[in-house]
Amino acid sequence: MECQECHQRPATVHLTQVVNGKKTEIHVCEQCAKDNGYMNYGEENFSLNDLLSGLFHSEGPSPFKGQSPQTHPKKESLKCPSCGLTYNEFARIGKFGCAVCYETFDDRLNPILRRVHSGNTRHDGKIPKREGGNLHLKKEIEEYKNNLRQLIEQEEFEEAAKCRDKIRSLENELHQDEGGEE
Repeated sequence: MECQECHQRPATVHLTQVVNGKKTEIHVCEQCAKDNGYMNYGEENFSLNDLLSGLFHSEGPSPFKGQSPQTHPKKESLKCPSCGLTYNEFARIGKFGCAVCYETFDDRLNPILRRVHSGNTRHDGKIPKREGGNLHLKKEIEEYKNNLRQLIEQEEFEEAAKCRDKIRSLENELHQDEGGEE
């Protein structure tokens, strides 16, 4: 979307104003937003990296109160063996240096991920309903299989048999869908 003012740069500032029930939307570039008073020059940009960095600093005093986070010697010595990124550098920039960083800083990330994701640390992903196709069916089958394992461990064999039958039914549906697509 291009800037509604200059028509030269992409619109990066999107403002919505509601006055007396009438909604007005303005889409302008950063320069036009500053020129027209939608933004002040003194305002600092706040990026996603700033947000993530703030989360990683949450163990010490809040950086939002004008204080810098405490640095712990143990964190300083924690370093990724693959790319050499330290935990403090990671906390400052909010980005991993490589895939090994996730494993290296895992014990420090889990409390943060739990806090951000309401206690969940496992991500299964989401599939749009319109685009998912058979993926929804496969995910449902996997959930039933996990449930079946739990039922068998708990020796609830009647419920396990119902679950097994549901899995078979879903697998038949899946095979019919796959056969129809070819």
